[in-house]
Amino acid sequence: MTTEVKDSTAPSSFVLPWWTRGDTNAFFGLGFNILVNVLTLTTLSIAVVGIPGDDVLGTLLPALGVALVLGNLYYMILARRLAKRENRTDVTALPYGPSVPHMFIVVFVVMLPVYLSTGDALQAWAAGLAWAFMIGIIVMIGAFVGPYIRKITPRAAMLGTLAGISITFIAMRPAAQMWDAAWIGLPVLAIILIGFFTDVKLPGNIPVGLAALLVGTAIGWIGGYMSVPDVTEAASNIALGLPDLRLDLLLDGLGNLAPLLATAIPLGVYNFTEAMSNVESASAAGDNYNLRSVLLADGLGAVIGSAFGSPFPPAVYIGHPGWKDAGGRSGYSLASGIAIGVMCFLGLFGLLATLLPIPAIVPILLYIGLLIGAQAFQAVPRLHAIAVVVALLPNLAEWAVGLIDNALSAAGTSASEVGNEALGQAGVVYDGLRTFGEGAVLAGLVLGTIVTFILDKRFLAAATASGVGAVLCWIGLIHSHEVGWAANPQVALGYLFFGIVCLAYSQLPSAKTKPEVVEDDEPAIAE
Repeated sequence: MTTEVKDSTAPSSFVLPWWTRGDTNAFFGLGFNILVNVLTLTTLSIAVVGIPGDDVLGTLLPALGVALVLGNLYYMILARRLAKRENRTDVTALPYGPSVPHMFIVVFVVMLPVYLSTGDALQAWAAGLAWAFMIGIIVMIGAFVGPYIRKITPRAAMLGTLAGISITFIAMRPAAQMWDAAWIGLPVLAIILIGFFTDVKLPGNIPVGLAALLVGTAIGWIGGYMSVPDVTEAASNIALGLPDLRLDLLLDGLGNLAPLLATAIPLGVYNFTEAMSNVESASAAGDNYNLRSVLLADGLGAVIGSAFGSPFPPAVYIGHPGWKDAGGRSGYSLASGIAIGVMCFLGLFGLLATLLPIPAIVPILLYIGLLIGAQAFQAVPRLHAIAVVVALLPNLAEWAVGLIDNALSAAGTSASEVGNEALGQAGVVYDGLRTFGEGAVLAGLVLGTIVTFILDKRFLAAATASGVGAVLCWIGLIHSHEVGWAANPQVALGYLFFGIVCLAYSQLPSAKTKPEVVEDDEPAIAE
C-alpha cells in the first residue's frame, strides 16, 4: 500500500480530490458488500417474519436507504476533515451499512418470536423498530464512555475480537456459499485476491470489484445457475418507495419495551464495543478517527432508521483497512450509500436478487475476513499474538452454537430436547460453548485485555480486568443468555479466582522485571 502523505507545513493550496481511481475500486467492493446484506435482510423480512412484500419494498427499505445516505455522507465529511487537518490525500472514509449480526438477531431473536406468538407481522415489525431505537440510544450513551474504554483497552484485545467477528460471521458463510457453487465463486475469488493483495493491474485499470462481479455473473448465467423467468417476474414487481415516517409503529413497539431490553442492552453494548474496535482498526491502518463522533453517528442512524420504519440498525463496517488497501479515499463510501439508497427507493432488490449470482458477490466478504484477521496479528507486537487468539475465541464459540442451533431447528428439535448427555457423546460440549460465546464481543475484549496484561507482566492490571469480567458476568452482559442480577455466578466466581491468582503473582520478585522483548517485536503493518 502506497502512503501519500503531505508534510504538515504544506501550503494552504492543498487540494483534496473528491474522487480517485481507487475510489472506483472500493466503491464496487463495498457496494456489493452492502448489496448482499440488503438482499439478505429483504428475504428475511418477507420469508421469516411475514412482513408483506409491499411494506418491505415500499417502507422498510426506503427507511434503510435514508439512514445509509445520511450516514455515508457524514463519514465522507469526517474523512475529508481528517485529510485536511493532517494534509494527507490517503485518508479513507469509514464504511457504513446495515449491521450483519444485528440483522439476524432482530429477525430471529426479536421479531420472529413476536410473530409466532401473535401471528401479527405488523406487531413483530413494531417490536423490531422499538428494539432498533433502543440500540441507537444505548450506542449514543456509549459515545461518552467508549473513548475512555478504548484508551485503557489493549489494541490486541480490540483487534482480536474484531478478527473473531470477521473470520466467523463475515467470512465463513460467504465461504460456504462460494464452495456450494465453486465453479462460480473460485474464479471471482482469484480476481479479488490477485487484484487486492498484489500490484498486478487489469488492462485499462478496470476496477477489481467490477471485473470480479462481471466474470462471476457471466459464468453463472452461461452455466445455467440463473433463471430468466425469475427475472421477468421480479421486474414486474418494481415500485417506487419514498421514505415515510412510521412513528405509529415505533410508538406501538415502545409501548411494550420491557421484554426487548434483555437483548437491546447487551447488543447496544456490543454495538459500541464493535465500533470501538473498528475505529482502532482504522487507526492501525493510519486513519485516526474520533470515537465519540463515530458512536454518536451510529446511534443516531439507528434512531432515524427506526423512525422511518427500518428495524435494522446501521453501523460502521468491519473492513476499513481493506478498502484503504484497495485505494478507497473519501468518495467511495458515500457513492456506495447513494447507490444502495437509490436501489432501496426504487424497489430494485427483488430484481437484483434474480440478476446477480450470490456466489459471484460474496467473495468480497471473504476478502474482508482474511484482511481483518491478518491485521489483528500484523498491527500488534508479536508478544501479544496470544492475546489476539484468546480475544477471537468467544466469537468462534458463538458462531458454532448458532450452527448447532440452526441445524437442530431444521431437524425439528433443539439442544434442550436432545439433551447434554447425547450431545456430549457426539463430542459437542454444548453448554460450555454457549456460555463461552454469550456476549462474545465484550467477552473477547475482557479476555484479550487480561491476557495482554499478563503477557506484559502487569498482574495488578490483569487482576483488575478479571474483576471487571466478574462484574459483567454477574449482571449478565457476558457468558449469560440474559441480563439480570446474579446471571451467572459460577463464571463470575471463576473470573474472581483468576484475579486472585494474578494478585498473588504480582507479589513475586520475578514479577517486577519487564517481559523479554524480541528484537523485531514491533507492529508489522503492510505498506
